[in-house]
Amino acid sequence: MEYISGSIRGVVVSFHGLGAAIRQGGTELDLALAEKDILTVVPYYGPWSWMNRVSRQFVDELLERVWKDLALPEDLPLISSGGSMGGCAALLYCRYGKRVPVAADLLYPVCDTLFHYHERPDLPTSLNCAYYGYAEPWEEVLKEHSPLHQLDKMPRISYLFIHGCADDRVSKKAHSDAMTAALRQAGHQVEYLEIPGMRHGYNVPLKVHEKRLDFICKAVG
Repeated sequence: MEYISGSIRGVVVSFHGLGAAIRQGGTELDLALAEKDILTVVPYYGPWSWMNRVSRQFVDELLERVWKDLALPEDLPLISSGGSMGGCAALLYCRYGKRVPVAADLLYPVCDTLFHYHERPDLPTSLNCAYYGYAEPWEEVLKEHSPLHQLDKMPRISYLFIHGCADDRVSKKAHSDAMTAALRQAGHQVEYLEIPGMRHGYNVPLKVHEKRLDFICKAVG
């Protein structure tokens, strides 16, 4: 709040990636948004949540508290944002959240959780932890938390996908390529930036940050 000088024009709920610790201070994007009087809210619900049911409830309650404590108008624009596991969470918040965002900003997002479960050897541990104790069959649990398998429930808002062509951690083909194609086929508004040479979580060019800032500011209006 200390970086916002005027009235809040919009809120970004920014979901962290796999293994993230509590964020101390704002990122460059958070600070750039604050200069535009756009507030960033960063839910922290543990490093391996994969937007499970408890996390969804937590985010709903957190945002209700933000709206109440800051006396924000009910029609204030909300943007869902995140990268990697956070991109999955951002999409799932669009699907399940109490407040429907006006736009989703997605950086190399996980979109197909069923595929991702076997994509790397480190992933089953975190996903098993996130969904431990659910009564439903495991495949149904993964589908519940897979944006690609929740396509018919996704809201008709603006989506920005950005994915690097050299990503070796979250397959561009299996995730962003598949999700953007499915959304477009279903008639959704989708913008997709495919960045040559960009990998996962590093060597992200300046134009990516500029594009995300521009997209969010336009969504806020």
